[in-house]
Amino acid sequence: MQPQVNIPFSNTETIPGVTIVQSMGVVTGSTVRAKNVFKDIGAGLKNMVGGELRAYTELLQESRNEALYRMLVDAQARGANAVVNVRFATSSVAGGAAELLAYGTAVVIQ
Repeated sequence: MQPQVNIPFSNTETIPGVTIVQSMGVVTGSTVRAKNVFKDIGAGLKNMVGGELRAYTELLQESRNEALYRMLVDAQARGANAVVNVRFATSSVAGGAAELLAYGTAVVIQ
């Protein structure tokens, strides 16, 4: 289990009710995940008949959470106490793996 990082974050430029007093720059967190070959076979069958690919949904949710956590750790290490303009991006890498990136602007708030 990861240590908890208690830093507020927002996908907007501000956080209601607080004042941003300093910008600390861009912070990132990423993870690269590969598909499980057995789950991939099941997903392929499900894809033929339609419906949610739960194995991939769970994989992406875990990846988003890990990337977000790593971004918040990066912000805390830089002395920030919040992150604004949080965004996610994905990209394919070799061998069917995918990277999920979380990024935002680390700030100091009052």
